[in-house]
Amino acid sequence: MNEARIILPTLGATEWNILWIVLGSSLVAIFYGIFLAWKVIQEDSGTPKMREVAKAIEEGAMAYLSQQFRTMCLLVIALAVGLFLMYRRVYANDPNLEWIPLGISLSFLMGVLASYGAGFVGMWLAVKGNVRSAAAALKSFKASMELAFRAGAVSGLFTVGFGLLGATFIFIIFREHATKVLVGFGFGGSLAALFMRVGGGIFTKAADVGGDLVGKVEVGIPEDDPRNAATIADNVGDNVGDCAGMAADVFESYEVTLVASIILAAATLMDPVFKATYGGNASAFALMLIFFPLLLRAVGVFSSLIGIWCVKVKEESEMRDPMRPITIGYWVSSLTSVLGFAVVTFFYLKNPNTGLPDWRFFWCTTLGIALSLVTLWITNYFTHPDKRPVTETATATKTGAATTILSGIAEGMESTVWAIVTISATIIFSSWIFEGDPALSTYGIALAGLGLLTTTGYILAMDTYGPITDNAHGIFEMSGIQQEEKAARTLAWMDAIGNTTKALTKGLAIATAVLAAIALFRSFIDEAHLLESGIQMNQPKVFVGLLLGAAVPFLFSAFSIKAVGRAAFGVVEEVRRQFREHPGIMEGQERPDYARCVSIVTAMAQKELLGPGILAIFSPILIGFTLGVGALGGFLGGAIVTGQLLAVYMSNAGANWDNAKKKIEDGYLGGKGTDSHKASVIGDTVGDPFKDTAGPALNPMIKVMNLVAILIAPIAMRDLALGTRGTVVIVCLVALFVAVSFSRRGGLSTVK
Repeated sequence: MNEARIILPTLGATEWNILWIVLGSSLVAIFYGIFLAWKVIQEDSGTPKMREVAKAIEEGAMAYLSQQFRTMCLLVIALAVGLFLMYRRVYANDPNLEWIPLGISLSFLMGVLASYGAGFVGMWLAVKGNVRSAAAALKSFKASMELAFRAGAVSGLFTVGFGLLGATFIFIIFREHATKVLVGFGFGGSLAALFMRVGGGIFTKAADVGGDLVGKVEVGIPEDDPRNAATIADNVGDNVGDCAGMAADVFESYEVTLVASIILAAATLMDPVFKATYGGNASAFALMLIFFPLLLRAVGVFSSLIGIWCVKVKEESEMRDPMRPITIGYWVSSLTSVLGFAVVTFFYLKNPNTGLPDWRFFWCTTLGIALSLVTLWITNYFTHPDKRPVTETATATKTGAATTILSGIAEGMESTVWAIVTISATIIFSSWIFEGDPALSTYGIALAGLGLLTTTGYILAMDTYGPITDNAHGIFEMSGIQQEEKAARTLAWMDAIGNTTKALTKGLAIATAVLAAIALFRSFIDEAHLLESGIQMNQPKVFVGLLLGAAVPFLFSAFSIKAVGRAAFGVVEEVRRQFREHPGIMEGQERPDYARCVSIVTAMAQKELLGPGILAIFSPILIGFTLGVGALGGFLGGAIVTGQLLAVYMSNAGANWDNAKKKIEDGYLGGKGTDSHKASVIGDTVGDPFKDTAGPALNPMIKVMNLVAILIAPIAMRDLALGTRGTVVIVCLVALFVAVSFSRRGGLSTVK
């Protein structure tokens, strides 16, 4: 028996009341998000020129997202059908559960739509809020800062609202069988996030790199100068990558940590240690553990709202560090969450053996909050413009691009060490709290991940604030309002801090990815019946699985970075062509063809979209059906470790280079136009695909692979006919060949 066969105890009045409370909290998030969206849209949208630029950005972003949805639809539909057919075989001998395969397929589709919907809504308001934030900067720093953050908060509120709504509906519809279909919901969310992360990341960084290399380095014009043909594409990319892509990414982390904790709570029903400890109360206590994560997520809705309300700037204040009110809001949100955890534990989660609140679970969730705060501190230290690492990289530009790149690489590598030490300490403490009970130890790790993302509504507000201010700064510069120097400085400073908030969010997403992957890994161990034997690393097949799993994040990153390089090459050539063939552009007498650059990066992003997704889906299937489930366990372990290390390294190194460039543009070492500035631009263009394409896309990749492993384990471990197993292997090999071929298409060299 495995987790797919678990039937929960009958839901009682308490459980139904919890479901209605959680459903209500999800609606609070959605309706308050609608209210904030309405408030933002009521604000002044600026001058006619500002509105013209903003409209071009909005049209490009919406067109790209629609095209991306159409591109991924075929694979999504094929996978939904595949899940249905596969699970029909699993439940073929149980007529009472013959409807479960359809439920898994539908929940998978629901996860895809919810993840895509969260990204779409966040981006829709971001492209409305950017021009309004730019216009508000003409009034005051307070008006611009608060408007940008409120616009970003809409993305966070819809993300938590959709996530809770989906999970609650699954419990309401499937009741005692909910754990059987929840994994489909998580898989759908992760897969959509993977596509949106990869596609949006390729788009945004190809335009950014291409525009910077010609505009800043070759021609010597500012980043968002309207004479640069890649400027609109760059601003469109901020939205499809950092708004839509990040919202989908955080949504799937939010959902997968919830799914993992619920599944692990259900698994305690089969754990002999748990049964021996709680005796006749074991089933009732397990049900409490299953609904505990849902209550924690409801707490997160309200703690995020309180944090958002606390982001205030004093009326009389001049421009200050925008990070200060954001940090205050996050601390308030985090401390409110801890208080909420304590209330839920005291009134709901009582140990059946003693009748007293079981504070062990409170400490695990609080560990997640502590991990988030430490992660924020580490990321802030390595990426903030005023901290030593960024200053070190900026100073390295005095001797050229090579030393700039070396400095950023070193800072990124160091940051990943402290990040993994922090995550490791969290795992050890979570396990120590439940020492002697393996099932609850893993559940405790899942709770730590759950705690880390309790404030998801606020975390996404921080993240989406970044691209909104980036766009606001771009719209302001393209509108030609040079005489408004104070507003220009306000937006430039807010834009620089936006890089830090984006890096902070990526750090949290990566930390959560590791904790969620560990929780999912334990679910895979149960599904594959490896709990007793373990994963024997001394076995050749298992060790080969470990090596191949460790290699996949590198191949995945190579796909993404190559795509950015090729697309950026096309943008560079196009911008050069326009400057060469239309000299009136530099003199301001001709308008660049912005649409051409948008078209180039759209086509490249769509072409490269499927390769990384195919790699994440079919590589674990191939390992499972050729080397066995033990080797698949080693494969997942290798992917988790190298995926985490690479993701933190690339995210923080990229943000370090970006803010080193912005530090110089603000006047350090002579400012814009100097040799130091040109060297910093080179460093930033190297870091762009690191921090906004390959690095963050590793988060959903890790979880997609783990979820695929859980889904296929019941089939892969069976004694299948040679023809059946061979057919699966051939299909996987063909799919992976196609993925590699996609990555090689359109190479810059003609040499084979």
